[in-house]
Amino acid sequence: MKLRFPLAVLLIVHPVRAQMISSNELLGLAYSYRLTDITSRRFPQSRLLQWIDPLLATGRFTSSPAGTSAEGRTVYLYTYGTGTTKILLWSQMHGDESTATMALVDLLNLFANAHDHPLVTSIRTHLTLLMVPMLNPDGAERFQRRTAQQIDMNRDALRLATPEARILKTLQETHRPSFGFNLHDQDPRSTVGQSKEVAAIALLAPAVDDANSDTPERTRAKLVAARIVQAITPLVPGHITRYDDTFEPRAFGDNIQKWGTSTILIESGGWRDDPEKMHLRTTNVVALLAAFLSIAEGDYHQADPAVYETLPKNGRNLFDIVIRGASFKAGFSVPPLTVDIGINVDQEVDSTGLIVPMATIVDVGDLSTFGAYREFDGTGMMFDSTVIELKKSLPEKDLLHLLEHIRSR
Repeated sequence: MKLRFPLAVLLIVHPVRAQMISSNELLGLAYSYRLTDITSRRFPQSRLLQWIDPLLATGRFTSSPAGTSAEGRTVYLYTYGTGTTKILLWSQMHGDESTATMALVDLLNLFANAHDHPLVTSIRTHLTLLMVPMLNPDGAERFQRRTAQQIDMNRDALRLATPEARILKTLQETHRPSFGFNLHDQDPRSTVGQSKEVAAIALLAPAVDDANSDTPERTRAKLVAARIVQAITPLVPGHITRYDDTFEPRAFGDNIQKWGTSTILIESGGWRDDPEKMHLRTTNVVALLAAFLSIAEGDYHQADPAVYETLPKNGRNLFDIVIRGASFKAGFSVPPLTVDIGINVDQEVDSTGLIVPMATIVDVGDLSTFGAYREFDGTGMMFDSTVIELKKSLPEKDLLHLLEHIRSR
């Protein structure tokens, strides 16, 4: 996959400025104001504050405590703009989903240092942005999905048992935002439908009931989502999907939509050769800027909902590694056969606190309909059950050494 920069992509025509806003212009802003200190998607709240506090000192936006986490960490709300339309954005409700958090820091950098740019001026005068970059700081401290109380807070919108869930509910009730952005990371092995292509970004205007009814709030969300698709297509062409819209009665996105705030889910997936998700971080910046401008100028009313509704659905047809056409002998009493071997790699923290990539053998058989981030030609390789065992995990470096050893025999 290569990044493509179109010469002229019409995104929005602003009636106030009568000026074409291109994806290239938004991309230029995203790169110009990317905070270069951020190089990894793993960081605790203390590091996040080190990035934001100097920007806060410019006085261009404000900070206020929204509440405290289960372990006593302050959850911060950052406010930018004085417009009548309020937009609530929350990221890292799951502590290991930080792509959009990085994007929000880049946006704060833009707002702090490009105050007089016409796009920034339009956002500031028309909108009030209410941003929570890290809703689950306890989970971020461990880089884990759940809170310190081991609760998936995105399934706590009804019971509100966790303090983090109560913070988000209170923000929605207090500010009554017109729009909400629910910012997440999905499995980087998600695909574009049943293809082998990775899903870089998945969008969703969440359902409000089992019948998938289109309320006015949801319809507006679909229109804004359509504008986002148009803006980010040049960055991730052919890699945008629609997230599963099955109604989940305990989820915040579904309920905030139901409570009267037009809500758009943005899920950052995967991108080849970008394990730290820096390209998708920039894609999020472009997506959000496009959404802000479309809402600020009312341009989304002219959007075609089919641009969103016809997106292919998320699939799951990707492994991290596939060995193609290897010979596999499962035991002494059975003959060998030709198979593909699917392997996934996840980062785990060892007893010393080091992050170790661990490879797990997930599937063996005909994987011809699956893609992979990395593929190996297994022709001439012979494996047996002492090496290939389903759900067997080993350090990724050991797996690669093993492959090289078998290949060289």
